[in-house]
Amino acid sequence: MSKQALSVLVLSIAATAVLVKNRFITHAGAVPAAAARCLGVTRTDAAIGDQIAVDVLGTAVVEAGGAIAAGAQVEVDASGRVITKAAGVVVGSALQQSLALGDSIEVLLIPN
Repeated sequence: MSKQALSVLVLSIAATAVLVKNRFITHAGAVPAAAARCLGVTRTDAAIGDQIAVDVLGTAVVEAGGAIAAGAQVEVDASGRVITKAAGVVVGSALQQSLALGDSIEVLLIPN
């Protein structure tokens, strides 16, 4: 399966921290704490104060924080990457597997 982003809703958010593309961010435009609620996934890098497009509904390409099985529910690590859900808030479902830290996978976004 190819990696793609099929966005249904994209919002413009002001970055309140330095942000990295293809990672989850908070409703406040910051890097989330591990296992936290998130608004969506960044499309580009951003400096503090930049307006950034955030995929909120649909699918998004997201950086993985480790190995993830296709179909697994995912949460975020402290860098906004997705990891297999443990005890955190579910932010999506992996549509592809990740073999290692840094892999890019497509995730079905789940509002949380």
